[in-house]
Amino acid sequence: MTRKAAQKRKRRAPRRTGPAVSVAELLTSAAHASGFPAPDAPEVAFLGRSNVGKSSLLNALVNRKALARTSSTPGKTRLLNWFRVVRAGAETWFVDLPGYGYAKVAKKERAQWKDWIEAYLADRETLRLAVLLQDLRRDPTEDETLLLEWLAERDVPTVVALTKCDKLKPMRRAERVRVLRRSPDLPAGQIIATSAQTGLGIPELWAAIDAARG
Repeated sequence: MTRKAAQKRKRRAPRRTGPAVSVAELLTSAAHASGFPAPDAPEVAFLGRSNVGKSSLLNALVNRKALARTSSTPGKTRLLNWFRVVRAGAETWFVDLPGYGYAKVAKKERAQWKDWIEAYLADRETLRLAVLLQDLRRDPTEDETLLLEWLAERDVPTVVALTKCDKLKPMRRAERVRVLRRSPDLPAGQIIATSAQTGLGIPELWAAIDAARG
C-alpha cells in the first residue's frame, strides 16, 4: 500500500465510540397512515432531500452496511420505513421518511405524501426527535426553512445533521460549518457535522438521540 493510499484509508477510518448496536432490523414499511405500526418504543424520524445521504447516515448510526438501502435514483423511496434499533439495552425505532425535492412522481401523489407525512410528524405520540439532514455543501432552501418552522410550531424537538462532510477538505469544511451555524434558517445550537464515511459526528448524534428519548 502506498503512503498516499494509507493516509486516505486512515482519514476514512470510522470513528466509533460508545455502546454498540446489538439489534438493527427493518420492522415494517407503510405507504399510508393506516399502515403505521401501533406506537411502542421511542421514535426518531429522519428527514431530508432525496439526495442528501439519509440511508448512508442511518447505516453509519447502526454500524451496518445495508440496513437502509441507498439508491442512485433520487426520490426512489416512497414509503415510511421503521427500523428497530437496540443499543445498550434501550430500544428505539428509527423512522426513515421519503426524501423530498427531487422525487419524480405526480403532483397528486406528492400531495398525498405530504398529508400523511405531516400526520405522522404532528400526531405520533412516541416521536421524540426529528433529524433533518442538510448537505454541508448546499445552503438551506425554502423546503428546509418551512419544514423547520413547521416542526417548531408543533413542538417537535429537532436537530440538523450536516451530511457529506468528508466531501470537502478540512479548511473548507470548517468554513461551511461556521457559515451554516450562523445561518438564520437553521437552529444554531442544534447542528451536528457528520460523515457516514468517516464516522464524524456519529457519537454526537447518538448523544442527541439518547437525550431526546429519555
